[in-house]
Amino acid sequence: MRDSFAVGTRVSWLAPLRALPAQVDQAGFRERLRLTAVSAVLAALGVPALVLALVMTGAFPSLLSLTGFLMLWLVVPVTAHLTQLHRAVASRLLGEHVVADYAEADWRNLVTAIATWARDPARWRDFAFCWFSGTGGLVMSLVPPALLVGPVILVALGLAQGSVVWSVIASVLIGPSLLAWWFVTEPLVRGRLRADRAILDQSRVEKLQQRVDEVVRSRAETVDHNAAELRRIERDLHDGAQASIAAAGMSVGLAEKLIHSDPETAAELLREARESAVRALEELRTLVRGIHPPVLADRGLVGGIEALAIPIPIPVTVALRVPRLPGPIESAVYFAVAECLANVAKHAEATRAWVVGEHDGERLRVVVGDDGRGGADPRGHGLAGVARRLAAFDGTLEVTSPVGQGTEVRMEVPCRAI
Repeated sequence: MRDSFAVGTRVSWLAPLRALPAQVDQAGFRERLRLTAVSAVLAALGVPALVLALVMTGAFPSLLSLTGFLMLWLVVPVTAHLTQLHRAVASRLLGEHVVADYAEADWRNLVTAIATWARDPARWRDFAFCWFSGTGGLVMSLVPPALLVGPVILVALGLAQGSVVWSVIASVLIGPSLLAWWFVTEPLVRGRLRADRAILDQSRVEKLQQRVDEVVRSRAETVDHNAAELRRIERDLHDGAQASIAAAGMSVGLAEKLIHSDPETAAELLREARESAVRALEELRTLVRGIHPPVLADRGLVGGIEALAIPIPIPVTVALRVPRLPGPIESAVYFAVAECLANVAKHAEATRAWVVGEHDGERLRVVVGDDGRGGADPRGHGLAGVARRLAAFDGTLEVTSPVGQGTEVRMEVPCRAI
């Protein structure tokens, strides 16, 4: 009877394993065993975490007495050590540094220490994590070890109690349990670690806030830049094309009055009007080039930058592998490169320069460099303007310019090809 039960048990729980995918191998098995051990440790740590959460919660109503202060004074540092252990585990297994920036407090002074901790976001994160680790996190971490050893324990208990029926039922569950263990262990453990990171990693919040501040600042700078550009366009129109067109109109008006009495003077005035009109047309073309150069529409960013390199008085190597990009992106990068090449021609004292770049499908990267005297100031008016222009598109600019070793300006703009 016992032998037949053993054979039947072996067949019943091995049969579902034949349905496992081909990628079931020793490496995958060892990895899941490792993650199961980690999950068991996290589950075990959930018990003291829950105790600490309950103690801290109970201490809040007692803060009117010395007891509440003493409870927090003892428990908060212990909580920090526990959460630091969880940060180390998450950092190692996720490959990302999980940090906490605790506010400095004099733990020897009971009142000031509690006051500092109460204002410290990292301590509140520890408190929230203890509740998570002792409740939902504990349940998540119990699942993998329970699926792996739970049915085996039930079989052993059934055999110890002499209940063959119970043992048979438990043995039937071994196969499905191992099948579920194989598929759910990795996502469950990874999900638990990501949840730990989301609660405990203060740097993610700081990075998000920093990113929001950068976006707000870049948008404000873009508005200021656009306002300045509008004023420049208005000034150029008023002082250039508008003045030329007004002069042409006056000349035509005088010519009308003199065309019968003094034809020669009228003809001279008409010639002056024609010259003024031609001058106004050229000024309008120059103004349009300053807004969106026609070469970009005709030849794209690569052709536009190649055209920029031609009048530079030193050899400029252009090596760009860039598809057609959205017009605003091409215009911003074009003028950024134009400013950098103008700086090379005016200030670098270089013998050669280069513009290289590529687009990887998600981001455009362009480098403008020279072998000149270096020492470029990224906070200068020209490069600061380039940075503001790129910031409008979430782009970045990095300047490397050691004295006597040339300059490299690296631009990076997130964008997709069209």
